[in-house]
Amino acid sequence: MKMRAIFNPCRAGKKLLDALTVIAFTVMCAVSLQKAVAQNNDAASTNRTEDGASLAPKDSPTAAEQARAFEQATEKIRADCIQGRRIICGRIVKILPDGLVVDSGYTNLMRAPLNKSWLVPGTAQATREANMIEANEPGCACVGLVFLTALPKSRSAAKPHPYDFVVVQAYPAGQYTYTSVGTIQRTVRRFSGVLATAVKINRAAAGIQPPVFVPDAK
Repeated sequence: MKMRAIFNPCRAGKKLLDALTVIAFTVMCAVSLQKAVAQNNDAASTNRTEDGASLAPKDSPTAAEQARAFEQATEKIRADCIQGRRIICGRIVKILPDGLVVDSGYTNLMRAPLNKSWLVPGTAQATREANMIEANEPGCACVGLVFLTALPKSRSAAKPHPYDFVVVQAYPAGQYTYTSVGTIQRTVRRFSGVLATAVKINRAAAGIQPPVFVPDAK
């Protein structure tokens, strides 16, 4: 005697629900994959021109923006140099290939006729004021050991010698380390007799480099 299969609606419904669930999940995965592919294609197309050349990312500064940022940084450094300018008035204690070590603070060198030239012979009568403190204002007399670079051009053929005097307006340019006696090294303030040189030195110390533009390939 054969037994007939008995239809169980509960079991059949469960199987149908499971099948529909699998189908729905498969469709959702396919749609999600299609959207992801479309987004990637859109992103790739926005970074390419019509002829296929790659464009710079949206967050990359343009050449004009880079140039403007460089100019603004340079102007800020130049303004700081002008604000921090000092009168270097003192005796040359050491001559180095790239400048002079000067003991500054001989304010009576700023009198006429000594102030007619930036280089004054060591025979000039000059004294240093005792216990002098350097003011914190533009153009004041500098006090203490400093290194002076980018020397002004002399009107005469005279060259600086040890123990000569200098009287020159100079601009801050960081610090300078030199060997004073034997192996003893000293670090002093550095000043430049030329504003443009001071700006260049400070800009390089800050890691600010001119923007480099790569020409488009033809």
